[in-house]
Amino acid sequence: MKPHERIILPLDVSDIERAHRLVERLFLLVGIFKVGFEAIYSMMAQLLSPEGATEHLMGRIQSLAAKITPEKTFLDVKLSDIPNTVGNAVKALSALNVKMINIHASAGKDVIRTAAMNKGESLLFGVTVLTSIGTSECVSIFGVEPEPKVLQLATMLADNGADGIICAPKEGLALRKNHDFDGLKIACPNIRPTYMMTPEERARVKDDQDIDRQMTPGEAIRAGIDMLVIGRPITKPPAEVGSPADAAKRIAEEIAQTS
Repeated sequence: MKPHERIILPLDVSDIERAHRLVERLFLLVGIFKVGFEAIYSMMAQLLSPEGATEHLMGRIQSLAAKITPEKTFLDVKLSDIPNTVGNAVKALSALNVKMINIHASAGKDVIRTAAMNKGESLLFGVTVLTSIGTSECVSIFGVEPEPKVLQLATMLADNGADGIICAPKEGLALRKNHDFDGLKIACPNIRPTYMMTPEERARVKDDQDIDRQMTPGEAIRAGIDMLVIGRPITKPPAEVGSPADAAKRIAEEIAQTS
């Protein structure tokens, strides 16, 4: 992959006009746009509001869909339910021919297997331990610390037909040291360029991610991570970095120097 193609940009916006602007400015500078709950449910709420599906709103949604081509789309839906329900949902979404779809790996091996059978040409990724969860909370939820839990879920994903795994970069490093997972692609949120790690920037931009599980883009690529989910460092960069486009270019340059 080219350096910029390793960047996954979350469209975590509730304003469709802002989503348009981000896509227009960054389409050639990132590899994939991640469309998640905030964008999906915001558009759904607008369509179901008393004003309803106005011609203007429908036009803007159609325009946005045309700009985000399927091969550049990651549907971050984090499906978690019984196998039949998840399988049917994945089958419906895969008909869109998007690049990536994800489920919660903790939903179990039968869910993973059923989703894999219905993913079509899309890549199926499994979410493991959310990157907002610290060690003590992970123990309270799963009974173990993040790394052994991620390794356990990675085994389920690898054994049941998934294409990739989503985890914090620290666990991604552990996965890449284990050749049992060579067949899994690794995509990692919780990537922070050095310019976002200063005390001033941490105070300016509230970070809800676990700091102990973070890496810089360069560290993550050196660790063998395939794709980097990077949101606020691009969409809300420090003034000295410049625009979102400037931030994306800077991160791609760091990846290029590391690759």
